[in-house]
Amino acid sequence: MTNLNEYRNIWVYIETECGKAKNVGFELLNAARPLAEQKGCELVAVVIGNSIESAARDAICYGADRAIIVDGPEYEYYSTDAFVNALVAVVQKYKPETLMIGATNNGRDMAPRVSCRIGTGLTADCTEIGVDEATGNMAWTRPTFGGNLMAVIMCPEHRPQMGTVRPGVFRKGVYDETRTGEIIHEEFHVAADEIRTKLVERVQEVADAVDLEGAEIIVSGGRGVGSADNFRQIFELAEVLGATVGCSRAVVDAGWMPHIHQVGQSGKTVAPKLYIAVGISGAIQHLAGIAGADKVFAINKDPEAPIFSVADYGIVGNLNDVVPALTEAFRKLKA
Repeated sequence: MTNLNEYRNIWVYIETECGKAKNVGFELLNAARPLAEQKGCELVAVVIGNSIESAARDAICYGADRAIIVDGPEYEYYSTDAFVNALVAVVQKYKPETLMIGATNNGRDMAPRVSCRIGTGLTADCTEIGVDEATGNMAWTRPTFGGNLMAVIMCPEHRPQMGTVRPGVFRKGVYDETRTGEIIHEEFHVAADEIRTKLVERVQEVADAVDLEGAEIIVSGGRGVGSADNFRQIFELAEVLGATVGCSRAVVDAGWMPHIHQVGQSGKTVAPKLYIAVGISGAIQHLAGIAGADKVFAINKDPEAPIFSVADYGIVGNLNDVVPALTEAFRKLKA
């Protein structure tokens, strides 16, 4: 059994690419800050990448007490071998009590490998994080049984306690330029022959153009839109608003839209300022994905649709009447 007394502090992994930090790490810092204060420990950001000094300083301004960075050209772009080896090395050296990682594509690849290497558990896709008052263990909450139940999972016998959290579940805190903290440089390099994959060419992927997680306005369509052709109205409204287009799982399953647009438990978790749901009934899996939205505006012809129970504003009506009218009204406002 792990000697639990050797482990202390809460760590947040700050994911970077080309030296720039992704928002999910800063979101996790905001969620972890009150937990660190509750436990009376430090909040530490761990950053792996190339030329990442500024990302480490930003992490401190977003709430970290200090930052540990592993910097090198081999970390310019993500590779499983290099990043897993580096994170395992610093975890074994410093022994954090808790490690939080964003559930991005890279985070989902890295986190289970790290947990297996160091012999601990991992709770994936958490929607809430707390401290169990009776034991002091981290309590990770995640959906289970298709989103119909919420499970609280703890790891009482092994350390670090690890969990991944989707982007958009928590919000970034206030950026405080006056915050200061120590930045520790760890010289850990991975030889080229230890990295079994090689980046031949980097192509701008389609997924990069559909930034649901960073969008301030999202217009989403559901099964009620009726067809792939009818999504033209969704795109027109989104274009006028400068919004990103999303959709429900039913739309993806029907083949009307690619998965990169999907919002919900099996898609992207989003936190826009405004979420417009068109023809979306409001299944619990979809509602879990939009819980972070500031305002929800629903359009549905069924007045009993569950989406109206979470909507701040709603229109009961046929989308073929409502959506074009809204598009034209917003177009006139912009003129």
